[in-house]
Amino acid sequence: MNQFLELVLSGLALGSIYSLIALGLVVVFKATRVVNFAHGSILLLGVYVIGRLQADLGFWLACAIGIVAAGAAALVVEVVLIRRLRGGDLGALAILTLGVDIVLLTELTRRLGTDVLPIGAPWGANVVDILGFRLPESRVIAAIVSAILLVGFAVAFRLSDWGVAMRAAAEDGATAGLMGIRLSRVGAGAWFLAGALATAAGVFLVSFPSAGIDASVGLVALAAIPAWVLGGFDSPLGAVIGGLVIGVVSVLTAGYQDEIAFLGRGLGDVAPWVVMLLVLLVRPSGLFGTRELTRV
Repeated sequence: MNQFLELVLSGLALGSIYSLIALGLVVVFKATRVVNFAHGSILLLGVYVIGRLQADLGFWLACAIGIVAAGAAALVVEVVLIRRLRGGDLGALAILTLGVDIVLLTELTRRLGTDVLPIGAPWGANVVDILGFRLPESRVIAAIVSAILLVGFAVAFRLSDWGVAMRAAAEDGATAGLMGIRLSRVGAGAWFLAGALATAAGVFLVSFPSAGIDASVGLVALAAIPAWVLGGFDSPLGAVIGGLVIGVVSVLTAGYQDEIAFLGRGLGDVAPWVVMLLVLLVRPSGLFGTRELTRV
């Protein structure tokens, strides 16, 4: 029982990281209706900048610069590419972000090579004891930071002018534009925020279990896609719950790998996608997503 509870707690901590990444996908989709496949490579860019700068500038200053750099990169994608094709086919826009992902990932992979770039996080591989459960310090800090960022986003989304503008744009973009809401500014803010949130989550994603940055980080970050789809494409609450569910499923399947070996090795990597597919069979819009209604 102790092992099970320890795995669940660790899964919730991992899920909080996935929630932040998935929230970025939700924000972009609500603001621009674009499925952003470049999200993982933008996260990799942010943590790459941190890894390169942390030895000279210190970890915290490098984090600030990396988060801003990732947000700026996402903003460039929106302004240079997405905005120019606004009103076009959404499928083509999704493929465009996939192209951006391939270009970014290829260049960052070339720069990283076979090396593992240290992140320089001060918590390292430390383990803390909480109520008799031993958990990685990085995962505990990740859960706390994620909770703070998620609450901050929820407050801003509900109360700030930007949040009101985003909700109006998501509800009816044409009417929001006629009411004086600048859709371009809403979209730019959404893409910047998504890149920043992804990198903030990425700092913890590369801290444990293996501390360091390599080319696989961008692919690991894509595990947040099942969380996003599971919760609902346009639901911030769904992103949080979907992330927690996927985190727990991933850790439990990896933790009990020996007991379920008959299903095949590496099930922990596949389980989130299986859960996503099973949910979509029942609820195509996800657990909390908005169902599209067509009047005839």
